[in-house]
Amino acid sequence: MTKVASSRSLGLENTARTSALFMIGLRLVFVLVLGAVGWSLAGDETYQTGALASNRDLIIYGFLGAGLIVIALDIFVPRKSLTAISGLFFGLIVGMVAAYGLGLVIDLLFASKGPGELSLSQQSLINAVKLALGVVCCYLAVSFILQTKDDVRFVIPYVEFAKDSKGAKPFVLDTSVIIDGRIADMATTSIFEAELIVPRFVLHELQAIADSGDKLKRTRGRRGLDMLNKLQAGGNVDVRMLDVVPEKSSSGAGVDEMLVDLSLQLNGKVVTNDYNLNKIAQLRGVTVININDLANALKPVVLPGEPLAVKIVKPGEEAGQGVGYLDDGTMVVAEGGRDHISETVQLTVTSVLQTSAGRMIFGRTEDVAPSDRRRPRSDRDGTPGART
Repeated sequence: MTKVASSRSLGLENTARTSALFMIGLRLVFVLVLGAVGWSLAGDETYQTGALASNRDLIIYGFLGAGLIVIALDIFVPRKSLTAISGLFFGLIVGMVAAYGLGLVIDLLFASKGPGELSLSQQSLINAVKLALGVVCCYLAVSFILQTKDDVRFVIPYVEFAKDSKGAKPFVLDTSVIIDGRIADMATTSIFEAELIVPRFVLHELQAIADSGDKLKRTRGRRGLDMLNKLQAGGNVDVRMLDVVPEKSSSGAGVDEMLVDLSLQLNGKVVTNDYNLNKIAQLRGVTVININDLANALKPVVLPGEPLAVKIVKPGEEAGQGVGYLDDGTMVVAEGGRDHISETVQLTVTSVLQTSAGRMIFGRTEDVAPSDRRRPRSDRDGTPGART
């Protein structure tokens, strides 16, 4: 079983490994190209004489060192944001345009003071003022855009600071709903029009559960991996493994917090069975789909007086009662069913009780007259007449 779980994990990690190998090749080509530029510059005849004539190797080493420094910065800053880079680029453009306009105004102000050419000191002062204004304008523009990107929508080609919801919103899956398994059965019905997102940190949590020393947890973790494979193999819905850490999540954030942050970032919906995650997501304005609530909403409606077939599996707490269950797990308390244990009997529904733990159906068998039926305890003191 351990080998099977390991093979599943390796299959889910293929995409990440391919991306890592591609980045290694890209960085190697980057360093080689910089080294070639340095070698070409060192071999230029212009540098055969002069201060660098005897230190041409330093040029090559300098270019190689610069390339390694850039790669080191790229590795040590793994969390990159397209929004931040776009805001920086757009802010610099706006700042430089504003600085250019202010520079023209300054030139006009100095030119209006009198005819004649400016002295060298005056020209240096003007250049210094222009440079300072350029730095100030760029800083203010970048700062303003980055701080207001969630409130003000700036759209530039192929990049938008605030996402505009187009089409169906993606579904972000929680660990509990993957282990539950009903999501795979729902996917076969083609009910999902948007893709299902499985974050990498959720996959890591599944792998940790599958490798747990507790037998029950290990079984649950392997079931979750089976459900992921079933989802991917089904073909009725797009399943995407997203290797990203939410921008707003802190370094020590838990899985639930990162799920909510990622849903906000993707403008998606959280799919879960976790009651606490359900409440936290709702408080933060994230749409939540709870599989348990969905299952309760899809339970068939049973009205008093309707016939119902159920298999009696055990006696109830009241005299003559038998207890059975529907296919969806709903408890059925049958008056006169104690003598029909392990048999499928026909009941007439008398009442339906909805509790916080679920729904209970009360009925009587055909051989019990309505006048002889014992009232369930719920009718007397508000508590169900049979318990599991």
